[in-house]
Amino acid sequence: MDCAACKRALLADPEHPSAATLQHLATCPDCTHYSERLRLFEARLERAVRVPVGNAPAARPLRRFTARRGWLAMAASAVFAAILGGSLWLAAPGASLAADVVSHMAEEPDAWSRTDQPVPDPMLDRVMGESQLRFKGSAGLVTYASSCLFRGHRVPHLVVQTAAGPVTVMVLAAETVKRPVRFDEQGYRGVIVPVPAHGSLAVLQRDPGNDMEAINSVAARVRDALEWTR
Repeated sequence: MDCAACKRALLADPEHPSAATLQHLATCPDCTHYSERLRLFEARLERAVRVPVGNAPAARPLRRFTARRGWLAMAASAVFAAILGGSLWLAAPGASLAADVVSHMAEEPDAWSRTDQPVPDPMLDRVMGESQLRFKGSAGLVTYASSCLFRGHRVPHLVVQTAAGPVTVMVLAAETVKRPVRFDEQGYRGVIVPVPAHGSLAVLQRDPGNDMEAINSVAARVRDALEWTR
């Protein structure tokens, strides 16, 4: 189960998560945080719809007014639930961002070739320069470099070779996340890490059987090697 499927399952039934959902939550801090926020919202909603109408005898007009007020409160709560439920989904940008990164991978299958031939320095400099970036140090053996259109912005798409195989890096200067977002979707495993004041890095491998050690290592190495020229 990936992050998007997990969040859909939680929205459908936050109180009774399936075994697959629980398994995903055990390894995904982002979805765990989302689940906690959703449960908090559910608790507040339950309190909001508890409208006391009283049991004492009263005049019919007063009873009609009280009942009408109760229904209005419940209707308002339902609208509030729809709005806040939607905002909870939108408030998890890491999930949709990860899905878009994975979708982009399908557009460049040749990038995953395992090779020991580095990208020529002039080509690498051109790709980085188009995003007003350059390397101030070594990021490892970069064997693929392309300036890609992603969410309306030109971003460097690199492949760095590691002992565990090729690792893709996308420098997302226009996309921010508050904390690292791990994902495991459609055969790709990776992480999106924040770069303070400069967006984020998406780092992923195609083989979901690999652990996160190589991914985290490449993320740290590339982040340390980047220099913004703007």
